[in-house]
Amino acid sequence: MVATIRYEDIVKVPKALLHDHLDGGLRPATIVDLAAEVGHELPTTDPEALGRWFADAADSGSLERYLETFAHTVAVMQTAPALRRVARECALDLASDGVVYAEVRFAPEQHLERDLSLDEVVEAVLAGFAEGTAQAVEAGLTIRVGTLLTAMRHAARSQEIAELAVRHRDAGVVGFDIAGAEAGFPPTRHLDAFEYLQRENFHFTIHAGEAFGLPSIWQAIQWCGADRLGHGVRIVDDIAPDGSLGRLAAYVRDKRIPLELCPSSNVQTGAVGSIADHPIGLLRDLRFRATVNTDNRLMSGTSMSREMSLLVETFGYGWKELQWFTINAMKSAFIPFDERLRIIDDVIKPAYAKLMA
Repeated sequence: MVATIRYEDIVKVPKALLHDHLDGGLRPATIVDLAAEVGHELPTTDPEALGRWFADAADSGSLERYLETFAHTVAVMQTAPALRRVARECALDLASDGVVYAEVRFAPEQHLERDLSLDEVVEAVLAGFAEGTAQAVEAGLTIRVGTLLTAMRHAARSQEIAELAVRHRDAGVVGFDIAGAEAGFPPTRHLDAFEYLQRENFHFTIHAGEAFGLPSIWQAIQWCGADRLGHGVRIVDDIAPDGSLGRLAAYVRDKRIPLELCPSSNVQTGAVGSIADHPIGLLRDLRFRATVNTDNRLMSGTSMSREMSLLVETFGYGWKELQWFTINAMKSAFIPFDERLRIIDDVIKPAYAKLMA
């Protein structure tokens, strides 16, 4: 079965992506251009070498060290034109990889160093996504991009960012998130923001269960009410060797709480030892709402097609399994149900049916 699935066919097949960071997916050449404009010093100005530097620096086995690489990408995303360009190129790159639906997240509070307001940051990114989507259509590609606004869990602006997300909900912002180092910064520190979002009938996901274990997942769900878990890979800590589920794992599975799994990134940050060790195979077998994601395409040197290809190579998956992951993601998207269903029925299922035939 593995031999019948070629990488070039994976690129063409429709994919849905829920967990992708805007500041983790820049083109190296764009970083070089923008750094020159603002006078930011880079490890190298050769785009190819810079791409390798990001992957090597991120490949440390430490989430904290992994996050340090973002100092360079964030530094060049401080003006409206730069943000618009990065968002435009993001949409085009994802569309070129066969992604038909993507939710891309970023933290507006990290882009204020050159006097932009929070609203101006969001407006620039939304404009870039709209431009990229339109250019993709002109090139014969189709993609819809939803935006998630992220608050940093070590900071104190989550209520402000939550209100910002709701303010732009009709312009393309579909959800809210918190990110950053988990240890020492529990999601319950941002409870006011989550309660506000629930009152506003707004969707949110929470980074949890990546570098920190079950308590982080439990708080994200039971205290904060997360619709999805960003990563959530450590839910495996509540699954016994014989496959029996602890109470938290059973709750996550039975409630169909989506897991935004990011295989390559999870290896880089030390959450798992290798792709072969990744519990995505177990979680699929146990029928959790598992999804496949890129996290940070630049730092992980990856794409949705590459992540799927790794699963094919490692677990022997075929088109049936790849469709399962894709539909899981589309079911879990933060856009209206009828729109999700249209993409599943009119785009995803026909394409996979043709391949499986």
